[in-house]
Amino acid sequence: MSDQSLIGRSLPRVEIREKLTGRAQYIADLYRPGMLHGALVGSPHPHARIVSYDVRAARAAPGVRCVLTGEDFGDHRMGAFIKDEHAIAKGKVRYVGEPVVAIAAETEAQARAAALLVEVRYEELPAILAPEDALAPGAAIIHEELASYFKVFEAVCGGNVCSSTELAEGDLERGWRESDLVVEHEYRTAPQAHVSLEPCGALAEVDAAGRVTLWSANQSVFRVQASVCESLGLPMSRLRCLTPRVGAGFGNKMEAHIQPIVVKLALAAGRPVKLVLSREEDFEIVRARHPFKVRVKTGVKKDGTFVARDVEVLADGGAYADDSPGVLGYSLLMARGPYRIPHTRCRGTLVYTNKLRFGAFRGFGNPQVSFGTETQIDEIAARLGIDPVAIRRKNALGPDDRWFGGQQLGSNGLAECIEVAERESKWKDRAQLAAAPGKRRALGFACTAHISGLLGTGAIVRLLEDGSVVLNTGAVDIGQGSDTILTQICADALKIPLDRVSIASPDTDGSPYNWGTTASRVTYTTGRAVFAAAREVERQIKTHAAELLECAEADLELRPGGVVGIKGVPGKELPFLAISARAHWRKGGPIIGTNSWVFDQPTVDPKRAVAVGLPFPQIGVYSFGALCVDVEIDETTGQIEVRRAWTVADVGRAINRGSVEGQLEGAFAQGLGFALVEEMVWNGPRLANPTLMDYKVPTSREVPYELHSYIVESPDPDGPFGAKGVGEIGINVVAAAIANAVAAATGVRLRQLPMTPERVLRGMLAAGASG
Repeated sequence: MSDQSLIGRSLPRVEIREKLTGRAQYIADLYRPGMLHGALVGSPHPHARIVSYDVRAARAAPGVRCVLTGEDFGDHRMGAFIKDEHAIAKGKVRYVGEPVVAIAAETEAQARAAALLVEVRYEELPAILAPEDALAPGAAIIHEELASYFKVFEAVCGGNVCSSTELAEGDLERGWRESDLVVEHEYRTAPQAHVSLEPCGALAEVDAAGRVTLWSANQSVFRVQASVCESLGLPMSRLRCLTPRVGAGFGNKMEAHIQPIVVKLALAAGRPVKLVLSREEDFEIVRARHPFKVRVKTGVKKDGTFVARDVEVLADGGAYADDSPGVLGYSLLMARGPYRIPHTRCRGTLVYTNKLRFGAFRGFGNPQVSFGTETQIDEIAARLGIDPVAIRRKNALGPDDRWFGGQQLGSNGLAECIEVAERESKWKDRAQLAAAPGKRRALGFACTAHISGLLGTGAIVRLLEDGSVVLNTGAVDIGQGSDTILTQICADALKIPLDRVSIASPDTDGSPYNWGTTASRVTYTTGRAVFAAAREVERQIKTHAAELLECAEADLELRPGGVVGIKGVPGKELPFLAISARAHWRKGGPIIGTNSWVFDQPTVDPKRAVAVGLPFPQIGVYSFGALCVDVEIDETTGQIEVRRAWTVADVGRAINRGSVEGQLEGAFAQGLGFALVEEMVWNGPRLANPTLMDYKVPTSREVPYELHSYIVESPDPDGPFGAKGVGEIGINVVAAAIANAVAAATGVRLRQLPMTPERVLRGMLAAGASG
């Protein structure tokens, strides 16, 4: 990296002043003339047929301008993988809180007051509240029309089974025969709420021609456009989607939430309508992380060589498919872990239940399966008398190895990640850790990987008349800093200062397509499109300059500051302003670079592996990571305190080191909640803790002050400047590393999340370890 390069520098976020001064505009801040406010009526039942509505009192209530029921919506369905969901409950409700009536009124208070006047008659149906119950003979069917739903992949489904997936490589039975030790256990994880700073919300306005403009809190304007139009039967050309600032997403805002309802209200009322969910509503009716039951069976040689692994997942998908088939499939792709295990089978079943939909959440199923697979590695190491780090290093994927399914690895910094985490944590000296009186203390270790490449994206780089640049990608910055990263890539590729590049806000009318801000994909996937589009601008600049300077294009170079000149000839140069002026006014036309592409590397090599029901046929580009934690356990209460942590990630090339470190640290904090305190609890069919009074998340008191993040750079040959993704990898094995530390300190192996003080203490008492 040269002194003038922008790559690798911890530059401030491009929107930082806007946020610090309070001028950032979120959905709650937006207003349109004549705007109405929306409210929803939710179902009190988990599973019931809608018999009738009585909305006469609500329609007559002060300020009410529109009341809609399922009868006002056509029979159109949406869904990322399976089209199984209406915009609002229609004919049947499938979870408590599911919207059944929508109201628009002059004020929010009037809309919410009118919602209390609505009466809906239901015919209750048997409720399915657990995956095992959904699979029981004679269980009530939640989606009777499942067979007729449109599926975007070859889904294996039927009854209450939403999706089944299996991925296998090698000969499992041979693997068991060749193993000297076989270990098998079951692990359970809890549902986790996203708890974004900003609840979901939307604002829709209809113009004189009947075309709708929709602002919403989302992770993809294009997914919003597709889902709203699918669910309402609208041509996509009739809907323009925009994104203001977004107060985090973590997967909660990737698919549609209330946008279709708000659009329908605006169309029916003929006036703009805004609806922002309360925190309680955001908990109850949007989506959450899937609870998993994971069975892991691993066979090894006496020397610690991994031979075979069998993983079986049972996942609760909730009332609708949403992103769940993808979560299940991806979790199985990651279940072998970043290791050589020649004989592996990973299979899973996703079932419908009468709970709110579960969907995308940071890690996308990886944290759930990794809790089981990475803690089992420590159990195996203990049985064999091998150091937990040494057994991981022995079996870690190398540069020439392939991922589970046969995909080649373009880069692999796993070995260095392990080395850095081991060294910085002083792992080899862990026996010398001193615990306070009444406490037990130990280190825990785990390894992980995550993808960066998935689906389609694009970029437009436009050279303005004065030589500055506008960048347009369609990628939504949900707070993770992608606007800054993409701007740095563009500016460095053209060798211009960062403040000479302006990034456009996502807009389905003018932005190039981008599938979404999810799957840790924006830096690699969209960044690659930005880099290519900038290179096209460079090519056009050189074409003009070659004519003006009377030289060959190959003899030209871009110079810092927005200048193109002849190599080795100081002073023989032209500013971008002169080039752009010529293009705009004399010859060639405005200089615009574009690039669009879709990730096309097959997930599975059919010569090496067999896959059934895999939702992502093309996914890849792996980042790698390692984590070590220093944990102390109170012998009296069972309370776990993470005192220190060392999180390491191979990100290919760090575009903005400060942003990478922030992602690793934020992911660790969120993983801490998943591991220790966060659990959505149902009292029968109703969520019992849908507020922050009852749902605990980690604060600065729980996150360790000594949280150290380290960057390993193993450049990907196709990534922008070698970069790969980092948004999720830091959360994947937090729970596993903590569980491994607890076991090392107390001898208690916890196989259920969260690891509450009660569970820890019960385990210590049962093991006789508390005194």
